[in-house]
Amino acid sequence: MELYDRKELRAVMQPTTNPEAQIHHGAATNNSSGSPMDNAAQSHTATDEGTWGTIKTWMIRWRGSRRLVLVIVAIALLLDNMLLTVVVPIIPEFLYDIRHPDAPLSSFPKTPPPPTPAPGCNDAPQSDLTTLGYENSSWYAEREERHKELVEETVEVGVMFASKAFVQLLANPIVGPLTNKIGYSIPMFCGFVVMFFSTIIFAFGRTYTVLFIARALQGIGSSCSSVSGMGMLADRFTDDKERGNAMGVALGGLALGVLIGPPFGGIMYEFVGKSAPFLILSALALLDGLLQLIMLQPSIQAPQTVEPPTLKSLISDPYILVASGAITFANMGIAMLEPSLPIWMMDRMGASRWEQGVTFLPASISYLIGTNLFGPLGHKIGRWLAAMLGLIIIGICLLCIPMATSMNHLILPNAGLGFAIGMVDSCMMPELGYLVDIRHSAVYGSVYALGDVAFCLGFAIGPALSGTLVNSIGFEWMLVGIAFLCFCYAPLLRFLKNPPTREEKKVGPGVDNPAMTSDMNTMEMAKSINNNIDTAGDSTKL
Repeated sequence: MELYDRKELRAVMQPTTNPEAQIHHGAATNNSSGSPMDNAAQSHTATDEGTWGTIKTWMIRWRGSRRLVLVIVAIALLLDNMLLTVVVPIIPEFLYDIRHPDAPLSSFPKTPPPPTPAPGCNDAPQSDLTTLGYENSSWYAEREERHKELVEETVEVGVMFASKAFVQLLANPIVGPLTNKIGYSIPMFCGFVVMFFSTIIFAFGRTYTVLFIARALQGIGSSCSSVSGMGMLADRFTDDKERGNAMGVALGGLALGVLIGPPFGGIMYEFVGKSAPFLILSALALLDGLLQLIMLQPSIQAPQTVEPPTLKSLISDPYILVASGAITFANMGIAMLEPSLPIWMMDRMGASRWEQGVTFLPASISYLIGTNLFGPLGHKIGRWLAAMLGLIIIGICLLCIPMATSMNHLILPNAGLGFAIGMVDSCMMPELGYLVDIRHSAVYGSVYALGDVAFCLGFAIGPALSGTLVNSIGFEWMLVGIAFLCFCYAPLLRFLKNPPTREEKKVGPGVDNPAMTSDMNTMEMAKSINNNIDTAGDSTKL
């Protein structure tokens, strides 16, 4: 986004010196004694011109504002993640219902019918009633059949949810270098266009194939929006502390989308219909696209004068890999829960549509709190420490979820899970920009493409494996496994405490790098000792 044109602003704010304009102005002055209707028309025209001039001045001024960029990025992430999560309470039951049109899931009673004793047994003792014949045996058979079908459906739902992340994973290495060449505004606007069409397809899709295509198409739009948005923020907010605060706010928009999506989708699907939430989202997406078109004015920008880091150099940087891996493992747990937890709740608790959506509400609220809290706090206490604690809390919360027997028992572990994920995301996203600043060059498209790849890996591997793991080892052991991975990965974040800078890498051992010098001296001493031992051994043999 370019800064506003000072000449244009001056032309708007100062009176014109154009001779022709002065002639018209003089003519208007001379005609001021004309008819009242002419004077009213001239006054109305002057008012319109003044209003439009004020609006134009405001628009020009705000086009150069970093806050406006932050607002646009936050809105784009909000809508993208609303579409990401609004399908969570809709798709599992919708797929079951289209395959069983005569017996939808909502028609199945949650409790067995009351027992009916056999005729002539009214005088039987109360203890003998349990041994009498009842007419509710078919309820248990239908329940077992429904359980098998829901477990099998977990695989299909997981693959559909993962398709978005897989496509986004493939698109990121293309979008990242593209932003280095043409700027951030055009890819971000393309993300809006793709997301709009994906939302429309979701609204009117009635088969698994069509819904799968809509979900996969969303991955392209998400890649454009997230990579361009984070790169734009890193480019505008150059100070590390300000960048962390800005990205915390932007991730707050993401959190708000995750917060609103499931309950919004579940309630609208329950009381209005399947198409309603997607049509509302498409209308909001149109407003976001209009805002981008007016304020950002998408256009091709000149390529960066600084040589951007290549994806190969970023992938080979161990510190960037550690930060990216933390994002992957932090989000893998919630990604596994998205397709499997609603089905587990339907199977174990008989949860309704709105209950499946509301169960993610504590995680979303706490994620919103965590991202806004640890944006500035992570800079003070150390982002590596906050992210390490976040991974440990994630593991503990994942272990607590299978112990729940009702919706109330899920509130605390889900809230802790969302808060801890917010700790990791709000610390590692600005940390990626900081690592590029000190170890590479300050061009951010590729590194946030890599960060988004890490995010997508979690949301691709998680749903894709959740169905298979639930079938093979069960829901409980699946969460135990991912919790164990979080515990094992957390200590690696200690390496991000004091990462070496670009100058230290170039200079190597010397005065400016005493730690490395000490290590090299120790190695030289060891080599000298080994050589002396070898020499002494050779002389003994002689």
